[in-house]
Amino acid sequence: MTKPSKTAFVCQQCGNAAPKWAGRCPGCGGWNTLVEERVVAQPKGRPVRSRATPIALLDVPADEEQRLVTGLSEFDRVLGGGIVRGSLILLGGEPGIGKSSLLGQVSALVSQRGPVLYVTGEESPAQVKLRARRLGVERADIRLLAETDVDSIVEHLRDLQPVLAVVDSIQTMSSSDIGSAAGSVSQLRESAARFLEAAKSLGVPIFLVGHVTKDGAIAGPRVLEHMVDAVLYLEGDRFHAFRILRATKDRFGSTDEVGVFEMGEAGLTEVRNPSQVFLEERGAAAGSVVVPTLEGTRPLLVEIQALVSPTAFGLPRRTVSGVDMNRTLVLLAVLAKRAGIGLGAHDVYVSLAGGLRVREPAADLGVAAAMASAYRDRACQTGTVLIGEVGLSGEVRRVSRIASRLAEARSLGFTRAIVPKGNLADVASDGLTVEGVATLREALSKIALSD
Repeated sequence: MTKPSKTAFVCQQCGNAAPKWAGRCPGCGGWNTLVEERVVAQPKGRPVRSRATPIALLDVPADEEQRLVTGLSEFDRVLGGGIVRGSLILLGGEPGIGKSSLLGQVSALVSQRGPVLYVTGEESPAQVKLRARRLGVERADIRLLAETDVDSIVEHLRDLQPVLAVVDSIQTMSSSDIGSAAGSVSQLRESAARFLEAAKSLGVPIFLVGHVTKDGAIAGPRVLEHMVDAVLYLEGDRFHAFRILRATKDRFGSTDEVGVFEMGEAGLTEVRNPSQVFLEERGAAAGSVVVPTLEGTRPLLVEIQALVSPTAFGLPRRTVSGVDMNRTLVLLAVLAKRAGIGLGAHDVYVSLAGGLRVREPAADLGVAAAMASAYRDRACQTGTVLIGEVGLSGEVRRVSRIASRLAEARSLGFTRAIVPKGNLADVASDGLTVEGVATLREALSKIALSD
């Protein structure tokens, strides 16, 4: 007589298992996230597939971490110089951002060294071929496999021994050993574990495409990101052409590198000099300020635009795009209290040109100057960049990597830089007039925007 299958209620956010249903997960506190799943007991006499023997650290071969250079330099840059053989990499991003297009182009470049296995769980092979034709890579040695069973995919990996494998997407994969539906916490965890074992044992790098939630995090349990070797995010606005690829985890490289791409009809193309591209349509207008920001360790010159107009309603509007809303509200208060520029009766709009996002506080001085410029209706001096963090008392604080920021500005023809006074000792004025400021009011007076 067979034993009845056991069930558990598993949280779809954190993976916590509970014996009975509850409205709120006891692990993460999420509401209505517990889903009933069948628990399959593993046999006690499960055979051991292989036995690994300990190796002294000095005896490990130096070529253990061989990298597969794709030839897409921006992509290789993010991965520390190329794809490490036997690694498991998770790529996430919003729908339509270009994840499949990027991996399709990478697969075509890598296929020059051997076959690439492209597993599609969401599209038919005909649909994948249409995209390959649009990208101009339909003649590449890419083997399509329309399959969602993990065990079958692993067998194909063992038979084909490809140089690279792509699984699109991990949320559609399932194992017959797990009784729950594809995309559940148990299936995601088991599927990722099978692919991880296959990647390490065969030495084949595997890319897993992951869906994201409305909050921007990869859908599924957090353990999925812990299991893989690297986590990449493809970011950007679907209504703009630029995409930024960044690594939030990389066991074999730095997480401080980013790659910049431009989406076109033929897929993603590399942007070798993104600062020049972001500023090529800029004009000398009121409310426009150039700021040298950092994306990882890479300096980028971005244009911050602001528009200030009298409000027609009792409550003025504050709308931002590409910068932090809370930070902008703080800067509005500092402008009013410390610089005498009160915008309480005005609507304020702040945007970052090109659809980019700036997260670092080093852009504070540029955002404040853009709003002051729009309010005064006076343009900043041509060829000037501003950089600095603004405190609540109106002081301008020093920022990191000031030399690389100013070197990028100098290379694009800028002749003047307003920087924190604390950074003056770290910079050389080689072809660039560098002026230090201690307060926001002093910075605005340097560009003729104060009272």
